[in-house]
Amino acid sequence: MIWIKVKLVRYTPEPDKACAAAAYSTFSKKTPEELFEGLSDEKAREILKRVVGYGHHSVIEHANFTFAIEGISRACSHQLVRHRLASYSQQSQRYVKFNEMEYATPNLIKGNEEAMRIYENAMKAAAKAYDELKSIVPAEDARYVLPNAALTNVVMTMNARALLHFFKLRCCNRAQWEIRQMSYLMLQEAKKVAPIIFEKAGASCDQDGTCPEGDLSCGRWKNAGKKTDPGTAQ
Repeated sequence: MIWIKVKLVRYTPEPDKACAAAAYSTFSKKTPEELFEGLSDEKAREILKRVVGYGHHSVIEHANFTFAIEGISRACSHQLVRHRLASYSQQSQRYVKFNEMEYATPNLIKGNEEAMRIYENAMKAAAKAYDELKSIVPAEDARYVLPNAALTNVVMTMNARALLHFFKLRCCNRAQWEIRQMSYLMLQEAKKVAPIIFEKAGASCDQDGTCPEGDLSCGRWKNAGKKTDPGTAQ
C-alpha cells in the first residue's frame, strides 16, 4: 500500500538545458551567457547525453530539485536523512501537537491477522500514552513514546547528481520497501522536468547494468535495461 505523496514543488528552470550549457562552457570559446541564451533543445540533448554517458556528473550539480514529501513514517525519514548531500526540513514533533496519531502499517503486518492484532494494540497504547502525557508534560517530552510508524512530512532539496546516487541506492529491490516506493515517486516527478538527466535513472542495474549487492543480489541486473514494476514487495 502506498500512502506516500510526493510532489516536485521547485526546480531549476529547464534543468536539462542549464546543465548542458554548463557542460558546453567547458569546451567552448563562447561566454556562459551566450551559451545559455543560444543553446537549442537538440544541441542540449546531444551534449548532455554524451557528457553524462561519459560519467562526468559534476555538470548536473547545477540543477536542483525540491520535493514536498507527505505521509512517510519516521522509520523512512531516518533512512532518508542519511543522504547527506541534501537539505531537509521535517515536521517537528516538538512543536506540532497531534490530536490523533497517524501511523503507517506495513503490508506484511496488515496481511497477517495475529501480527495486525499485536501491531494495532501497540499503536493504540502509544497513542494513549502520548495523549495522557501531553496533559502532564510538554509535547516535546510526550513525543518520546511515539513510534517509528508515526507519519511525518519532509521538504527535501537535492541536486541532480545527488539524486542519481539516491535513486541508484533506493530504487534497488534490496532497499527497504517504503523508501523504495518513495524514491520511485520522486523519480517519476523528476523525469517530467529533466528527461535527459534522468533517462537511465534508477537502481544500479538500470543505470549501468551492475549490482553491488554480491550474494544478496536479487538477480535483476542480469536483465539490465528491462524495467520492472517496483510493486509493494516487502
